[in-house]
Order: sequence, then C-alpha cells, then structure tokens
Amino acid sequence: MYHVPMPGSHKKPEPAAPAGIRRLLEAYLDYHRVNRGASSHTLKAYRSDCIEFFRIADHAGIDPLALDRRGVETYFAALYRLHQPSSIARKLAAIRGMYRFWKRRGIVQSNPWTGVRGPRLPRRLPDFLPVDEMFLLVDFPEFRGDLGLRNRAILELLYAGGLRVSELVGLNVNSLRLDSGEARVLGKGGKERVVPIGSSAVAAIHDYLGVRDGLLRPGKETKALFISHVGTRLSARSVARMIDQITLRAGLDRNVHPHSIRHTFATHMLEGGADLRDIQELLGHARLSTTQKYTHVTLARLQEVYDRAHPRALNKGAQKGAED
Repeated sequence: MYHVPMPGSHKKPEPAAPAGIRRLLEAYLDYHRVNRGASSHTLKAYRSDCIEFFRIADHAGIDPLALDRRGVETYFAALYRLHQPSSIARKLAAIRGMYRFWKRRGIVQSNPWTGVRGPRLPRRLPDFLPVDEMFLLVDFPEFRGDLGLRNRAILELLYAGGLRVSELVGLNVNSLRLDSGEARVLGKGGKERVVPIGSSAVAAIHDYLGVRDGLLRPGKETKALFISHVGTRLSARSVARMIDQITLRAGLDRNVHPHSIRHTFATHMLEGGADLRDIQELLGHARLSTTQKYTHVTLARLQEVYDRAHPRALNKGAQKGAED
C-alpha cells in the first residue's frame, strides 16, 4: 500500500496535475460536452473530482497512466477519510469514466477501475407534496402584479409538465404552443421533447405574457420566456429562491425546491393511473429504471395506509400489545 499524506497538508499549493495529464482530462471532458451533451454543472463536478484524484495520486507517488489495483485501493483509503459515501460514488463514476475513455483512445493499456464498486448507498425516496399542498402553492392568493403573474406561471408550468428547473429557465417564448397546450423542452444531453401542459398552466402563461414586455428594459429584447425584474433570463437559483419564499408565506412546514415539484408531478401522475413508460417519456428519462423510483413512493404510501386502516396490520398489533 502506498503512503498517502492528506492533500492540503503542505504549506505550498501544488499544481493540480502535470500539463500532459490536464490535456488528457480536457479531452475526456470535451467528449462529454460534445458527444454526451453534458451540462456545465456536470463538467465542473467531473473536473473537480478528477483533479482531486490527480492530487491524491501525486501525494502517493502514483503515475495516473500506470495505475494498478494497489493505486485504486490507496485512492479509496484517502476518499473514505475525506468524503461521505454519496460523494465517493459520484467521484468514482467520474474517474472510472475517464479511464474507460482513455482505454478506448489507447492512452492506457487497461482500466484498473473495471469491476470496482463504490459504497452501497441507502435508497432515498423522492420528496413530493400531497395534492392539497401543491394546490395551495399554485393557487397562492398573493400572485399579483407583473412578477406575481410570472411566479404563478412558473409554478403552474413546473407542475403541469414535470420540468427540470434548467429546462424551465431555458424556455423561449417560441418554445410554447398555447393553442395546442404544448411546450418544446430541451432536456439532458441536448435531447428535445414535447411536453403537454394543462389548461391551468396555459391560462397562467397567457396572463403572464400579457405583462412580460413590461419587465423588459427600454430598447432591450430577449427570447427568454421567463425574465427577471431587470429584463434578463431568469436563473435557476432565482426560481428556487422564489419557491422558498412562497412556501414560507403559504405556511407549509417543509422545504420545497423545484425538483420537489418535478417529483410531485410524477407521483401524482402515477397515482392517477398513468403508465410508467408514459411518465418516463414526459420526464425525459433515458432509462425506465430511473422512473421506477416513483413506484416505491406509491408503494410506501400504500403501506402507510394499510398499516393505519387494516385491523390486522402490524402497527395495530403493536399498539394493542402496548395497551395491554
């Protein structure tokens, strides 16, 4: 086993990686950008994860281009002292993908990460809102004025189409066909899909479009559908901040973020009888297994209902025993 001093223990900062290794890393990132349509957020995370790996390898005297299983074990030993399991799993995916890319390009002879598994992560069920709480948000009585109409349109559209917040803020005015109730959405990997939106969302967007131009600065134009108070394309962070404020004023005792509304859309569709493959298409999931997590949500809720309602349910028996 190599000796691994902890990164950051030296007084002087060290280079992230030799120039040659950095060029190979950028080639890997370019591949994800061009061929996989990776977002800037994903590319930034991959770059950070790989650079951290190079630093650990440098401290341990490991050549990344001659990495073997002992080097892999050394890296994992350092990671478990530095990060939580969820972060380790993400870093492993980035680095394993880099070596897979290098092997296809003939840069390394073998991929020492093949068959290496990350830490087992607990299954996390998506968080979502019950129907009454979701309606409380979209029907919030304080949606007045230009920004109020915009905010209502945003919430209605997020719930109507199950959009990612990045997809929502990326919409242009011509992305919508309100006469047929459709939105053309650019999803992950640059894949476009058409999402139906209901009459409530269409009405809210009509109201917002009636005041949208009033948010523009004189002489300025933008194709963006949702714009800020200074007339620029609205950011994902601004949408999240707006939802936080409305959740607080509505008196909901929970954290609601844009992705919560996406989860809410999918859960309510499934509970309403929609087919899982149709939900997969609406959400823009590449794999059905990604969509199947919503079946676990529904089953978990059914289990709660069963435990409360059935005379012979486990928790009722436990309660009776406690009373006796």
